[in-house]
Amino acid sequence: MKNRKVYVTTFCGVAVAMNIVLGIITSALGIPLYLDTLGTVLSAAILGPLPGIIVGALSNIITGLIYSVSDIPFCLVNMAVGLIVGLVAKKWKFGIVPAVITGIALSFICLAIGTPIGIYVYGGLNGSVSDMLVMSLVQGGKTIFQASFLRNVASNLIDKIGTCIIGCLLIKAMPMRFLDNFKKEA
Repeated sequence: MKNRKVYVTTFCGVAVAMNIVLGIITSALGIPLYLDTLGTVLSAAILGPLPGIIVGALSNIITGLIYSVSDIPFCLVNMAVGLIVGLVAKKWKFGIVPAVITGIALSFICLAIGTPIGIYVYGGLNGSVSDMLVMSLVQGGKTIFQASFLRNVASNLIDKIGTCIIGCLLIKAMPMRFLDNFKKEA
């Protein structure tokens, strides 16, 4: 299909915009979820790991250049989402069960990548009420890594599983004619 590159490039651009807009909305509303990886999940599940990685990286880089340079290192988290979802979707159809399992795995993988970045960039604190939990855990003998990691487990489980399920349902709702535009030529 001659226009595949155009469809892929356009879809990736929309996915980057989706990540940025959802990130801004959740941040503005003070929601303890991120939802800034939905575009990455969609692009990786439909197009594969490399486009997912690129969408993830560009989302955080652009957000960092617009708002805060300290957001840029978190592109590693978004890139990991693109890689993992892309590989899962390549191996298995990205249905509900793989989406839930992938969401659970991403919850902990993203925490393992994002926690050290958060500690380096923000000292392990994020300026929310949950900082009191982090400080009390540290005073109770936990390391800043353990305290920051534990604080984010619940929100990350909800965020990553929810994002993967939403991504799966959105893909199922897309017309096959639309998805055919992304298939590689045989």
